[in-house]
Amino acid sequence: MSIAVFASGSGSNFERLVEASRDQKWPVPIRLLVCDKPGAKVLERAERLGIPAVCVSPKTFADKAAYETFVLAELRKHGIEWIVLAGYMRLIGSTLLDAYPWRIVNIHPSLLPAFPGKDAIGQAFAYGVKVSGVSVHLVDAGMDTGPLLAQVPVLLEEDDDLESFTTKIHQAEHRLYPEVVYRWITGAIKTPDMEG
Repeated sequence: MSIAVFASGSGSNFERLVEASRDQKWPVPIRLLVCDKPGAKVLERAERLGIPAVCVSPKTFADKAAYETFVLAELRKHGIEWIVLAGYMRLIGSTLLDAYPWRIVNIHPSLLPAFPGKDAIGQAFAYGVKVSGVSVHLVDAGMDTGPLLAQVPVLLEEDDDLESFTTKIHQAEHRLYPEVVYRWITGAIKTPDMEG
């Protein structure tokens, strides 16, 4: 059994997850990066960390199902049992959802259900919230709508600007996500397929 991380951007959460998995000797290792943005910085991180990467643009496929069918074949080739989204900027479709029921987790930079979708940090800052935060949730067919596994609040203080607030959110992500993923893969956090 192994984990694939899906990422589209710089990959700071990806790197933190890989480091935590090695430091804590997770029973399920991270063995693959899936990236949908050729040239993304996360690919450099994967190379430096020695994690194989699959990177293809969805635009080269006829539709989402064709793209996800390709990705699914790669996941099976690497024995992937769990998928961890870390700044992956695409909605997961039925091909992967059906193959990995309640085996896909995501991190989102707000206290869901507030500020779903893109630029959640900017949305919260512009709204003038006193508290935002970070949410880890299972992935379903909606946009940031799956069952919550954990949340942590982050205060927006008077002297914060958007940059400092963003830094605080990212620091909270880097603390929370490895902890929750570890508890999830070891069964300490129960998911719908484990219940009943």
